[in-house]
Amino acid sequence: MTTLICNCNRTMPLDGAALGRALGEEALTVHTALCRREAPLFQRAARTGEPLTVACTQEQRLFTELAEQTEGAPSLDERPIHFVNLRETGGWSRDAAQAMPKMAALLAAARLPEPDPVPTVTFKSAGRLLVIGPLERAEALAARLDDVLSVTLFATGGAGRQDHRYPVLAGELQRVNGWLGAFEVQWRENNPIALDLCTRCNACVAACPEGAIGLDYQIDLAACRSHRDCVRVCEAPGAIDFQRDPVAHDERFDLVLDLRPQPAFTQHALPQGYFHLLPQAGVEAQFDAVLKLRELVGEFEKPRFFQYRQKLCAHGRNEQVGCRACVDVCSASAISSQVERQQIHVNPHLCVGCGACTTVCPTGALGYAYPGADHQGRHWRTLLTTYTRAGGRDAALLLHSQGAGQRFIDDWGRAARLDASVRGVPARVLPVALWHTASTGLEMWLSAIAYGASQVWVLLTDEEAPDYRRALAEQMAVAEAILNGLGYQGEHFRLIEARDARDLAAVDAMVRVPAAATVAQPATHAVLADKRATLELALDHLVRHAPQPPVEATIALPAAGAPLGSVVVNRDACTLCLSCVSACPAQALQDNPQAPQLRFIEKNCVQCGLCVKTCPENALSLQPRLWLDAQRKQPRVVNEQSPYHCIRCGKPFGTLKGVEAMLARLSGHSMFQGVAAERLKMCGDCRVIDIHTSREVKITDL
Repeated sequence: MTTLICNCNRTMPLDGAALGRALGEEALTVHTALCRREAPLFQRAARTGEPLTVACTQEQRLFTELAEQTEGAPSLDERPIHFVNLRETGGWSRDAAQAMPKMAALLAAARLPEPDPVPTVTFKSAGRLLVIGPLERAEALAARLDDVLSVTLFATGGAGRQDHRYPVLAGELQRVNGWLGAFEVQWRENNPIALDLCTRCNACVAACPEGAIGLDYQIDLAACRSHRDCVRVCEAPGAIDFQRDPVAHDERFDLVLDLRPQPAFTQHALPQGYFHLLPQAGVEAQFDAVLKLRELVGEFEKPRFFQYRQKLCAHGRNEQVGCRACVDVCSASAISSQVERQQIHVNPHLCVGCGACTTVCPTGALGYAYPGADHQGRHWRTLLTTYTRAGGRDAALLLHSQGAGQRFIDDWGRAARLDASVRGVPARVLPVALWHTASTGLEMWLSAIAYGASQVWVLLTDEEAPDYRRALAEQMAVAEAILNGLGYQGEHFRLIEARDARDLAAVDAMVRVPAAATVAQPATHAVLADKRATLELALDHLVRHAPQPPVEATIALPAAGAPLGSVVVNRDACTLCLSCVSACPAQALQDNPQAPQLRFIEKNCVQCGLCVKTCPENALSLQPRLWLDAQRKQPRVVNEQSPYHCIRCGKPFGTLKGVEAMLARLSGHSMFQGVAAERLKMCGDCRVIDIHTSREVKITDL
C-alpha cells in the first residue's frame, strides 16, 4: 500500500511519522505541491502497481489523467486509485493541530476495497419526448431539443407558431405514469377540432363570431354559440366535427417535460426521465433541464439498490395489513402494497436508492444493497478503530450525502480558512459520505456507539423528503431511549439541518456540544447482512458494558418506530384460538403442540401489529420496550388454559374456554340443538362414530 499526502502549499499541518504509525506503514513523506511540482512522484508511485491512496480530492481529475498517461502504470480498472479529502474535513479547521487521529482514520477507511457489484436496472430511451404546456413555451423549448430528440407537444392553451413543426396533441390529460423509456400518457380527445387534420389556415379563427377558437386551435365550448361558421370555412380540410365522439388515447414516450404549474407526479422524488419546470422557472433551470434531456438517449443502468426477502416481511397476513413503514416513507412512490400476496412490491425503475425503506423496515426484509450493510459496517469500524488507535477520543460520526451534503462539508472547511468566525469541522468529527442520509438507521447507529463512537449526527439538506426527517427522528428517539436507559449519559444522536453555506455558523456551534458517554471497550463484531442479528449484537455489547446497571429490568421505548417490544395478552379475553400464531411473520408468537399454551419470544417481536389486528377477541396489545432479562431470547408462556376433554372418550381436543365460547355462540342456532349440540363436545373421531351409530342418523349428517 502506497499513501501520498500533501499539505497543499503548507496550508495545513500534517505529521507524516504519526500518520505512518497509525496506518502501520513507515513514516509518510509530506508533500507540498503533489499536483504541480511534485507530480512526477505521483507518477512513480503509480508505476509500482501497488494499491494507491492519494490524500487530495480537489485534483482528483488531474491525478486520474496522469495515471492514465503514465507509461508502465496499470489501468485504473486493474488498480483503482483511492482519493480522500483531508483538507476541508479537518486540515483547514481551527482544530487542525489535533486532527491527526481523524486524518489517519479517513486514510485507513479510504483504502478499503470497493463494495461488491450488485445487479443493475436498465433503462432504454429512443429519445421520444413529450412536452406538456402552453404552446408558445413548449415550442420554444422544443426548438432547443429537436436536433437530438423526437418531440411531440401536448397543448394546454396558448398561441402556437404558424408553421407546424411538431405533432401536437390536445384534450383532457388523464394520466402520466412510468419512468425513463416507459412513460404511459393517457388523454381524452374531446374537442371538435382534430389537430392532426388542421392545416392552421386560421379561417376558423377569423370566422368564429364569439372568438371561441384560439391559436391553440381548440374550441372553447363554453363560449361557442353553435353558429357553425367554423365548420363551413373548414369544409376542405374537414378538421372540425361537432358530432365526433370523444376518443381515448394511450401512447408511450421515453421522456416527459412538464411545463404546467402542477406536476403530473406528486411524490418528492420524481421518476427518472420526467422534468418539471414551473412557469416562473429561470434561465438556469431551463438550461439545466435542456442539457439533461439531450443526454437521455440510449441505454442506461443504475444499481438495484435494495434486496427484498418476502419471508421476513411483516406487511400482511391473511389480508390483514400490519407493518407499512416502507410504503409510507418511500418518497418515490416505488413501493406498493400487495397484501393479498402477503408482501410489498418495489418497482426498481422508480427506486432512487435513498434507502429510507430499509431504515424503517423492522425485520430486515428490505435491505440496502449498494453498498451493503457489511461494507458500511466495515467502513465505520475501520474509521473508529483507527481513530482510537491513533489517540483520538470522543469520536462523532457526521453522516452526510455525497451530493449537497459533501458540498456543505467543503464549504465549511473553506470558510474556516477564510472566516475567523467559523472554526470548521472539529477534530473529533469524522465525516462519512453516504449515497443518501436515510440509508442507515437504528442498528447501524447503535453499532457505531458499540464500536466506540460518542455520537452519531446526520446532516440534512434540502435533498431529503419531509418523511425522511420524520423517520430518522423516530429512529433516533428509540436509539437514544435505549442508551439513556442503559446509563449512557448525554445526547448521542442529532439531526443537523442546513440549507447551504448560510447556515455554517449555526452548524459550527451545533456540533461543538459536549461528548456523550460511550463504551469503555469497543466491540469487535461485524455488521451483518441480517438487520436483526446486527441489532442484537450491538445491544448485547451495549448492555454488557453499560456504565451502570439499569434500575428497571425494562426500558420503555417510543411507540413510533420501535422495532422491539412485547405483546400483552388479556387472559380473560383470549380463547387460545392461536390465530395470532399463524399471523406472526417473525415467529415471536408460538403454540405448544404438547399443551394448550401461547408462547412468546420477545427478541423476535418486530411490533408490526399483525397479531393485534388478527385477534378475533381483541385480546392483544403492543408494548414497545427493551427487556433486559436473559429470558428475552427464550420462549415464555403468556397464556395457557385447561384442555377440554371429549365427553365420550375423554381425549383433550381444545381449550375449555374456547369450546365453551363456541357452544355459547351456537346455542341459539337451529342447526346445533339436541344431539348436534352434544357432538360439538366430542373430539373429531368420536363425532364421526356417533353420527354413524346413532339411531337418529340422517342423510344430512352423512
